[in-house]
Amino acid sequence: MTAKPVAREPLRIAEREILPGSRVRFEIDIGRRATGTQVAIPVEVIHGRRPGPCLFVCAAIHGDEINGVEIVRRLLMRPGMANLRGTLIAVPIVNVFGFVGLSRYLPDRRDLNRSFPGTKAGSLASRLAHSFLLEIAENSTHGIDLHTGTAHRSNLPQVRASLDNPETERLARAFRAPVIIDADIRDGSLRHALVERNIPIVVYEAGEALRFDEQSIRAGVRGVVSVMRELNMIAPTTRAVAVPEPIVARSTHWVRAEEGGILRTRARLGTSVAYGERLGVIADPLGTREIPVLASYAGVVIGRTELPLVHAGDALFHLATFEDLSRVTVSVEQFQRLEPIRDSEFRDRAD
Repeated sequence: MTAKPVAREPLRIAEREILPGSRVRFEIDIGRRATGTQVAIPVEVIHGRRPGPCLFVCAAIHGDEINGVEIVRRLLMRPGMANLRGTLIAVPIVNVFGFVGLSRYLPDRRDLNRSFPGTKAGSLASRLAHSFLLEIAENSTHGIDLHTGTAHRSNLPQVRASLDNPETERLARAFRAPVIIDADIRDGSLRHALVERNIPIVVYEAGEALRFDEQSIRAGVRGVVSVMRELNMIAPTTRAVAVPEPIVARSTHWVRAEEGGILRTRARLGTSVAYGERLGVIADPLGTREIPVLASYAGVVIGRTELPLVHAGDALFHLATFEDLSRVTVSVEQFQRLEPIRDSEFRDRAD
């Protein structure tokens, strides 16, 4: 006798009931502007008919980090989503205030990613953090948080996660970014709040604030899809793709400017550098004095400033160190040759 399939329960978010087998778009009201007009977080939920994990994918917790917004948009356009197992909760813009104002922060200059878990009656950042945590994150079994570098800094595509949790490590490796950073947890971050709730979450960092970076966006879409496959939410790919094996960094270090001036950069993102290797030169405007910027460690450039005007102490190059630098070089080179994800890599589940 064949067992009957287990009926799924409706999903409830922000007083809305989302039935199994449905795809729903709605908004979560978070307050009003000074003009009196309503501000709301856009959400799309695909609640599959068959049981499985509930994965949220969010972007623009920092309002000027817009690569993730495009990643979510492209993800929702992919075929094969209609028949997924489990549930996908897509939130392309969390910090709506900062997104509209082209700002990392909320109008009161608070950082939303230092405001979790938040409270219902706190500051604007605290209220927004509380609402997102209550309605989205706590309804999920897993999470992916999409970020970029800050203003005038760009990041090599990388995943940051707490690898002491086996399920989190599984997600981090499944994402297939070339580098994984076993990163410390910052107080008040979304990652901190979810670790305390035992909800596995990875952070994807790639590109620069207020700029679309095509390679970072493609890698982000591919990474989210790869995680969904790992969680058995969508079917395996029908096309063999040589995706690099991610390498875990032992530690990261910033190389800082010894003096102010105009920076000429030599080292690109993904470049492997030896200890003492020249990464760039800082010169005065007249060119009468030049100071070399040297690598303080052997490693790979995973982040760098894009602003040539620097002051003493400014962070210039972010280096990640590894036990086997040659493996990382191969992984980065393979990653940089990856093609965009294709529709032919998707198919509906037959089971």
